[in-house]
Amino acid sequence: MEQRISLVTLGVADVTRARTFYEQLGWQGQEVEETVFFQAGGVAVVLWGRDKLDADAGVEGRNGVGFGGMTLAHNVRSRAEVDEVLEAAATAGAVITRPARETFYGGYAGCFTDPDGHVWEIAYNPGFPIAPDGAITVPDFGAS
Repeated sequence: MEQRISLVTLGVADVTRARTFYEQLGWQGQEVEETVFFQAGGVAVVLWGRDKLDADAGVEGRNGVGFGGMTLAHNVRSRAEVDEVLEAAATAGAVITRPARETFYGGYAGCFTDPDGHVWEIAYNPGFPIAPDGAITVPDFGAS
């Protein structure tokens, strides 16, 4: 298996509501057969009905409501941009679960949940520079 993620699919209660939320953040999606696709750099973020995703993944009936032990991260280029994104998310209907603050790694980050409870971390991390296309490269932590 190659070390790559191609799609992140979020199971949502209401596809239209979820699409509206992400579009209020400035994302542009395409809907095909009750599924919304957002190009997010080299990865696609997909919104699909939670019941359909549960059935498709073979976990139907396990009641996957609540925190699934996963967060999505969106790195930005400055501390000010962290605050801007968190404010835009709150305006769009997100719940700020951790206001922005200094981090142990010398950065600045905060978190919100979307209308379906998916956790997003918005972070400025000076150790993960962002390329012009928005990509990050994991640094060599063993290098001096």
